[in-house]
Amino acid sequence: MDIKLYTAFDPPTGPKVEELTDFLLQHLDEFGDARADIRRAIAYALKEFPSPGGFVVGGYLEDQLVGVVVINRTGMSGYIPENILVYIAVDQSVRGQGIGKKLMHKAIEVAEGDIALHVEPDNPAKFLYEKVGFTNKYLEMRFHKEKNPEASTSATQADHAES
Repeated sequence: MDIKLYTAFDPPTGPKVEELTDFLLQHLDEFGDARADIRRAIAYALKEFPSPGGFVVGGYLEDQLVGVVVINRTGMSGYIPENILVYIAVDQSVRGQGIGKKLMHKAIEVAEGDIALHVEPDNPAKFLYEKVGFTNKYLEMRFHKEKNPEASTSATQADHAES
């Protein structure tokens, strides 16, 4: 397998960016995001707009894209890892051949600092992450303002009342 590293200093061409985006959209299965979100994560990694950057790793068998990893730098360190693994996907037709593991090892080698990731408990990739050394130290919780407008408004009102 050939592995290609894409960075802000060695970015993919426009058509290659679209190929990477489309690949992730297709092969992330039910664990994926909207195309615009995938494209934005790649743009962040490649510093197409002001960001801490990151990188994209592409895996190729006979010039055919078979796997992609997207890592974004967080701009932080210590209390939050320096990097976050945003996406990893392998073509369904070649899963189980160690391609994901090779891509993960390349991403770990290239990343400067620690790497965090989010994974659903039922995602089969969880086993890959554990094999390469990821541990589950925290339970993630999120607050979505758009889904809880009353809660965010009442929190603001409570802050003003205390002042």
